[in-house]
Parts: sequence; C-alpha cells; structure tokens
Amino acid sequence: MKLLITGGAGFIGSNFIHHILKKYPEYQIINVDILTYAGNLENLRIWENDARYRFVKGDITDSVVVDSLVAESDVVVHFAAESHVDRSIANPYVFIDTNIKGTFVLLEAARKYNKRFHHISTDEVFGTLGPKDAPFDENTKYDPRSPYSASKASSDHLVRSYFHTYALPITLSNCSNNYGPFAHPEKFISLVITNLLEGGEQIPVYGDGLQVRDWLYVEDHCKAIDLIIHTGVIGETYCIGGKSERENIWIVKKILELLGKDESMIEYVKDRAGHDRRYAIDYSKIEHELGWHPEVTLEEGLKKTVVWFQENESWWKNVKSGDYQEYYKKQYGK
Repeated sequence: MKLLITGGAGFIGSNFIHHILKKYPEYQIINVDILTYAGNLENLRIWENDARYRFVKGDITDSVVVDSLVAESDVVVHFAAESHVDRSIANPYVFIDTNIKGTFVLLEAARKYNKRFHHISTDEVFGTLGPKDAPFDENTKYDPRSPYSASKASSDHLVRSYFHTYALPITLSNCSNNYGPFAHPEKFISLVITNLLEGGEQIPVYGDGLQVRDWLYVEDHCKAIDLIIHTGVIGETYCIGGKSERENIWIVKKILELLGKDESMIEYVKDRAGHDRRYAIDYSKIEHELGWHPEVTLEEGLKKTVVWFQENESWWKNVKSGDYQEYYKKQYGK
C-alpha cells in the first residue's frame, strides 16, 4: 500500500509516519508538506534514505501538485492543517485557506481517481462542555467557537459531502488534545516542559487554569488512525479520546512535580478570547466496532513525554530558536 500523508512533517503526521514505516515494512509513504513553522523535517530524519519514504515540499491548495501525488497513491491520510487557536484569532485568513480550500483540493483529486480518503479532525468542532455535560460523541452537534475550529468544522462537512454526493470512500476522525514526542513547543504540554527545562521562563496559565481537556498520547492516536484506515466502515466518523480529563492547572502542577520544580513558576495570564471550558470524548464507538482503546495513561504519558524532551534537548531548542528551519531551507528553499 502507498499512503499519501499530508502535513507529515508536523507533530501528529510525523508520529504517524514513524508508526506506519515501523509496523508495515512493505508499505510506502509520500509525505507532502509546505513546511510552515509547524513542519519540521528533523522529525523524520531517520527515514530520509529509506526507499519506502519520499518527501515532497508542496502546498495542498495547489491542485497541480496534489493531483499527481494523489494519482500515484492508494490512500490519502489528511493531517495538514493550521491548528493553533491563538494564531487563528490573530490571523484567521491562513486557516480558511489551508483547512478549507486545501481539503477541497485534496477531495477533488481523490474524487478524480476514486482514492480512499481519511480526514483527521478535532473535538474542538463540537464547541464547549459544561462540568456535568456528557462527553462529545459522533452524534454531537457542531458548535465551533474559534476561527480554527470553524475552519475544521467546514472541512469535516466537505469530506462528508463527498461521500454522500460522489460516493467517495472516506472516513473521518475527531480526536482530543494530543501530546508526546515532536509536539511543537507552542503547544501547552510541550511549552510547559521546555520552559521548565530552560529554567528561566514562567509557565503561562490562562485565566483560572480550570479549563478541562481530554489528553490523548500521540502514539495511541496513530494506532487508532491505522485501525480506521484498514478496518473502518466507509462513510463513518470515529471519535478518539484518551479517557484523561484534567484541568490545565493539574497538568502544570504534575509536570512541575515530575521535574522537581515548585509552583512559583506558574504565572496566571489573561484568558484567551472565546476559550472553551471543557472538552471530553466518548470513544465507545471505535472501541466496540474496531477494538481500539487508549493504552497509555496520562500519568505514564506525561512521564514518557518529559523524558523525551529531556533526551532531545537539541530538537526543541532548535525549534524555539528557529534554527530547525535552516535544515530544510538548504534543500528546498524558503
């Protein structure tokens, strides 16, 4: 099988490439990524000389690039997206362009060649939950509350429309917050860890820090996507969660504990505009139908993630400094 992975130089996409190439020796991967700040080819350096892996620097909104890559692939796994809420508030335009137009261009190519298409989405399309509300599931009404989540909701609707209108063989998954190796230091858990490892910066906590998120270890997420691609029912959506609801301040204090730091490092800052209070995922559908469940507990995952960042200091320091971008500029230009 040959997989076209969009956004494979990013956090979740690169972890998925590692998962596939390690598990399926006979599979091939084409990784197309435009290499924005979130794309980092250092994530995949070990595969550079592997005949099963090929990288293409390209824009998913470019139909010429996309058409040829989809034509030679068996399955499209669509990770590529602008994904940081704060950035979507500051500059929503690029989120509309990449997340909506990019998905449309990919779908058109998949329709042309009748290719299997899996779309990666987020629980943020469902909006926010109260403390006693039932978790999100596949029947939850969409209620996006940021330009980021609205753009992802739009792309979800486009994907489903191609199944109903054109019988395109699609599946879709909505995941909770991912964490783990190769997470960009702008993301919450990796930001906390790297700030503490640097020793100088305070840990910014929005508002009262009581926002609740359901945390999913990235390797568990990759295993779920793998299952959906191979055994998922065409046209269906699967919610993927970590069964790990925790308040943001709990996460910060746990990481402080793991690194032997005290709570004087915490700095409460003004809350984010439109900040969702709680996310939670009911993953019973994928558990009952495909046999998936999260294997890594939050406590275990946080320990593994802290150790990874401790052992890969040069990686995250290069990301924070911007030096990682020099690596691919030499090969692919700006």
